[in-house]
Amino acid sequence: MTTTSGGGTFEAATGDGPPLPAAEAEQRSREVRTARDGLLQIRRLTSGQGGDPKAVPADWERGRPVRAVSLALESGGLTPSSVDASGTRVATGYRVRTGDRPATAVVEWLGPPGSGAAQEEAEALAACMAALTRLGWDALLYRGPRGRRFLEVEPMTP
Repeated sequence: MTTTSGGGTFEAATGDGPPLPAAEAEQRSREVRTARDGLLQIRRLTSGQGGDPKAVPADWERGRPVRAVSLALESGGLTPSSVDASGTRVATGYRVRTGDRPATAVVEWLGPPGSGAAQEEAEALAACMAALTRLGWDALLYRGPRGRRFLEVEPMTP
């Protein structure tokens, strides 16, 4: 979608990647802004209906809901969770994964054991829902196994 300053491809944080080094936070913030602005430009150019580019996801996003939802959350200022090299969760934040239905994603609020993520999830997922709604995504709150909440996210229809 967008290239980073190092020449690689930009990938929005899904919450299953490594922690971002603090020294790179400012650079990452610029990359996220650039990616979001690029996405809004794609919406403007492909919508055909004009109107607010934040209102409805583009076809590109519908085909890649995990990437698009992750970008919406990261550009909304929300913090992704992260894992270390062994796959152990080391930071509390959102995690985006593929939904059970086509063009959907699931957002969870996860953290390391004992982090209190379960107690934060109602408020945190409400913030996720607000960020997603601002960029044209419908998010429905559900309760899953062991009572943990999650959002099922799909694109709003025009």
